[in-house]
Amino acid sequence: MAAQAHRLRHVLRLGPGSAIAGFNERDGEWLCRFGAFGRDTAALTPTQLLRPATPEPDLWLLFAPIRRSRLDWLVEKATELGAAAFVPVWTQRTQPERLNPGRLRALAIAAAEQSERLSVPEIAAPAPLGQVLAAWPTGRRLVLCDESGAGTPIAEALADFPPEAPAALFVGPEGGFTETELDALGKLSIVTRVGLGPKVLRAETAVLAALAVFQAIAGDWRRRRPR
Repeated sequence: MAAQAHRLRHVLRLGPGSAIAGFNERDGEWLCRFGAFGRDTAALTPTQLLRPATPEPDLWLLFAPIRRSRLDWLVEKATELGAAAFVPVWTQRTQPERLNPGRLRALAIAAAEQSERLSVPEIAAPAPLGQVLAAWPTGRRLVLCDESGAGTPIAEALADFPPEAPAALFVGPEGGFTETELDALGKLSIVTRVGLGPKVLRAETAVLAALAVFQAIAGDWRRRRPR
């Protein structure tokens, strides 16, 4: 909030009475007027509803952390494509990379504003694969992007996917999942193993490809953009 207040006041040079659009996933988008600025805060008064809140796909993205420049791009584009939460997962072949949750959230906020979505994805703390699966919520399907060629083509696998159901996409590290990980994941009833075509994709490319196909077949790309 402090960074946003600074930008509004000192970069955009907005003052009391200025109008701005404010949004969240619960209340929708509102025309707001600025009140007083504090040192790190800005008071907003909603005056007119511009766009009501609408349900968005409850779609998590599980991924193995990658290098910072490519991770920044991944978070930005996956936010635009509608990921509801980012869940970094340490797999056996994950390269050690430091994550900055504050930076990732700032990127997600900017991408949400640019794409005009009304929610900002959650950023989970990184955790080992076993820990993530141990805490897995009941009823959420896990779509595993399997680069080994053993998965069902993603469009075919999602054809009968229940719409609006909680789901997650899981894309592995740059070196791929190990055979042990694939075997263990494939035995879980919550997992659907899918393939992303005949080509070998980089991790960040696979993320965007899987998100786009999911949204087109089982997500919110079946809706029209409001005029």
